[in-house]
Amino acid sequence: MVDAGMSDDGDLMAGDFSVWMTEMVGALRGERGAAVPCAGCTACCTSSQFVPIAPDETDTLAHIPSELLFRAPRAPAGHVVLGYDERGHCPMLVDNRCSIYEHRPRTCRTYDCRVLPAAGLRLADDDDKALIDRQARRWRFAFPDHTDRVRHDAVRAAVRFLVERGDLLPAGAVPPDATHLAVLAIEVHQIFLRCDDDTGHMTIVEPDPAVLRREVLRVTGAPDTG
Repeated sequence: MVDAGMSDDGDLMAGDFSVWMTEMVGALRGERGAAVPCAGCTACCTSSQFVPIAPDETDTLAHIPSELLFRAPRAPAGHVVLGYDERGHCPMLVDNRCSIYEHRPRTCRTYDCRVLPAAGLRLADDDDKALIDRQARRWRFAFPDHTDRVRHDAVRAAVRFLVERGDLLPAGAVPPDATHLAVLAIEVHQIFLRCDDDTGHMTIVEPDPAVLRREVLRVTGAPDTG
């Protein structure tokens, strides 16, 4: 496994792709936090991002002053967002460190900018997100065997399908922003894989749109509009 540190040429080693994917999927399912080797990077904390917090995150809510929280738009009662200050910085970032790191929101625990290069996506030309985009473009995954390559191809195939054939899915199911689109592609990438029962060899397949539709509905919780 590649050490997840900085290489001599300034790139950041993201690790073996399949290992990272397994960990990322686990984080998205709430089984663990995302283990990101940030090495002091605070791009996601200083890029004018709203952080959603669910009502079951009682420990987090107890460590954030109520005046910094606002009701989340278009979300059920009890869901709030943590905003940012006039510099675009998270107000819980103190002396360039998270002051509530052990109690940070679930969104922060699962955030991993490596989803962007994994999916072959970049953030929009937005000055607020330039630091995140710059950091994300430095990651370099390792592909030690066929499984790493084919899973990587499956994520990118999922992105292409979601973008080019999103009309086959419920309205609003495909996220408009790159980060959430990358996450969705990771969550449904298995639909684009076929494993030979005899050899275990995996290949990319064109999915049944109905199967993909059901999976997208399952992971997003979007209503089935028919």
